[in-house]
Amino acid sequence: MCIKLLACALAAVLLQSQATAEPLRLVSANWPPFTGQNLPSNGLDGELVSTALGRAGYTSTFSEVPWAQVIPGIQHDKYDAVVVAWSTPEREAFGHFSAPYQYNRMTLLRNKGSTIAFNQLQDIYPFTIGVERGASYGQAFDSDPHLHKVELNNIDSRARMLLTGRIQLIIEDQLAFQYQLNNDLRDIREQFEFLPKPVIVQETRLLVRRSHPQHEEIIQRFNEAIEAMRANGSYQEILQRHIPGATP
Repeated sequence: MCIKLLACALAAVLLQSQATAEPLRLVSANWPPFTGQNLPSNGLDGELVSTALGRAGYTSTFSEVPWAQVIPGIQHDKYDAVVVAWSTPEREAFGHFSAPYQYNRMTLLRNKGSTIAFNQLQDIYPFTIGVERGASYGQAFDSDPHLHKVELNNIDSRARMLLTGRIQLIIEDQLAFQYQLNNDLRDIREQFEFLPKPVIVQETRLLVRRSHPQHEEIIQRFNEAIEAMRANGSYQEILQRHIPGATP
């Protein structure tokens, strides 16, 4: 009997060891400068997350899919963790969130010369807003039935529609849109301006699926690794490499 129990215990340890050795399957959409397979080290957040996980003892792989496929992929165990995730009550049911490791300032853009102003959500009820398909912009924005939203797959599509007047506003992270204006949208970058007040400042977190047998340990070790990176300066080094002059 003791031999059988010992064998079972050894088998359990072996299975746990094998699970630990399996690379964590990270996923995110293409969202320069934060994530993207075409970016150095898969982008700023891609490098921050993979570096912290590596220091916590985990290897990882990175996949890029449209935003609309990210959460379903986690829910169906196709991936293990979302690199850039914002906490919502719905996602808490199937995802274990890390402490915030970054921040996204979600801001409205308008065409230059537009008189649209923003101080509260009611101010933009009359206008059509371009949003990223499958993305969340905070509970208040997501659940407001009076907001007129058009879902599109990328920043470029939204910018072109804004320029032609098919929509009147875009909501986007300031750094992400500025990156696009300096790259793919440089031919029209003088046509837009940010409204001064952000709609929301979102806390960027790592999300690990709760169905992963080690989700609690992964999150704990990740949080500790990020704090250590902040303390030893490696966090800032990565930030400066991707976005010179930026502050955490």
